[in-house]
Amino acid sequence: MPGTTDGLTFSRERSVSSAFIDSSTKLGIAQTVLMVQDNLTECFAALGCDGITWRERFGVFWVFTKTRVDFFRRPCWRDRILVRTFPVANAGFRAEVNTVLSDLDGTVLAAANQEACVLDLEKHRPVKLAALPFPSGSFPARACESPFSKFPQDFSEDDFAFEQAVRSQHIDMSRHMNNIEYIRLALSVLSDDFLQTHEPKSLEVHYTGESREGQVLRVFSRTDGATTLAGIHEGGRPVFAMQATF
Repeated sequence: MPGTTDGLTFSRERSVSSAFIDSSTKLGIAQTVLMVQDNLTECFAALGCDGITWRERFGVFWVFTKTRVDFFRRPCWRDRILVRTFPVANAGFRAEVNTVLSDLDGTVLAAANQEACVLDLEKHRPVKLAALPFPSGSFPARACESPFSKFPQDFSEDDFAFEQAVRSQHIDMSRHMNNIEYIRLALSVLSDDFLQTHEPKSLEVHYTGESREGQVLRVFSRTDGATTLAGIHEGGRPVFAMQATF
């Protein structure tokens, strides 16, 4: 079903297909972020500020720095859901965009907030959103009220879990490792048995660096009660951090 736009809000009814489920046959944790990312891309296309358009017109590209998702109930395979995406803030160099997943009766299943900035394609320097045709006001009310967190990222060798080389299939159009691949890698510190028996309450991820094909990533993790922390480093520099609460 095609999406519709109402002001700054892009809405689309989607099916939870087999590509978006985990082994529990529910919408997966990483796959939830993928669905949010897909809907945001279509929202930005409807608003005329998608990555391809801005690369061609202005020589800039979007970089997503943080994502938070609050889970209330995960839909199952073949369920039909409504996904709505809309910008909620323009803070000069940073934009925030909310996405809401709900069932067709209107019950909210998950709510996400994403922080993004724009970089110059050649110099990789931040570009002010005021210099670009991005919405600057009259934003819809926030759907994800949870603020971004400052969570511990001080991992030691005692927290080391495993290594992973960046392969060609991890790479996106930026020629860097795709954001969803970081999430999949970090969630791999948890066993399938754990994920089968624990429902996520929240997921927050911070993208702090870039990784290219051939680099070796070292994954760290530790658990504090119901919260799992994970970090991914490349050559000693942090490139990703995750806090997941179950």
